[in-house]
Amino acid sequence: MTAQPDAELDLRGVICPYNFVKTKLKLEAMEQGQVLAVLLDDGDPIRNVPQSVRNEGHTVLSQDCVEGSYRVLIRRREDEEE
Repeated sequence: MTAQPDAELDLRGVICPYNFVKTKLKLEAMEQGQVLAVLLDDGDPIRNVPQSVRNEGHTVLSQDCVEGSYRVLIRRREDEEE
């Protein structure tokens, strides 16, 4: 069972590292434990963004190929002290 996203970002056509920066900023604006769906292009974006969000402590729930791009579900980390 896949979580329903609380928000979605369409970053198709956005180059690295801007797609990660936009993903990170969106996650920071969300509540702990919420889920963000991100649409990414094949190549560097799908290789780099999921790994970068994992490095930030978030959880990649799924990566699915959808019509030539990728839909990645990311759960915002819950252990952050603000």
